[in-house]
Amino acid sequence: MGWNLLFWLVICFPANIALLASTFYQVLILSDLESDYINPFDAASRINYFVLPEYVGQGALCALCLFTGHWFMFLLTVPVTCYHLRLYVKREHLIDVTEVFRVLNAEKKYRIAKLALYLTVLIVTIFRLKSHYVFSLLFQLLSISPSWVSLCATPRTHLCGLH
Repeated sequence: MGWNLLFWLVICFPANIALLASTFYQVLILSDLESDYINPFDAASRINYFVLPEYVGQGALCALCLFTGHWFMFLLTVPVTCYHLRLYVKREHLIDVTEVFRVLNAEKKYRIAKLALYLTVLIVTIFRLKSHYVFSLLFQLLSISPSWVSLCATPRTHLCGLH
């Protein structure tokens, strides 16, 4: 039970916060570009700086969820990981300075959808973190209680009436 709590608290929660913050920053930069507060070269260089670390972090989080047996989180994160992989293989993962205004609306919608997904993953992570914490506390309280220790020590057949 302690390893699960450590997994959710030390690995998943900070990774989700970092992915959420990175995507929010990218949406903010695209909104500034749309409002003409920033020039296209600065916007593209600022967004492209975060693209590869985000892809690596998302892939690592997805792989960790797969290898640790957290199937729901794996199934929740695998579509965006596959999409990131497809973009990287086709070399479409970086924003081109010369075409930034042509793809601005599509990139903004894509990043808002990713923001919604990362927010959902963060909510699930917080829920799982809280449930693991409550269950570990409950387990500790129940295992310390003397009445529960004697009940756990009795064989199951004796409890069911099967002598």
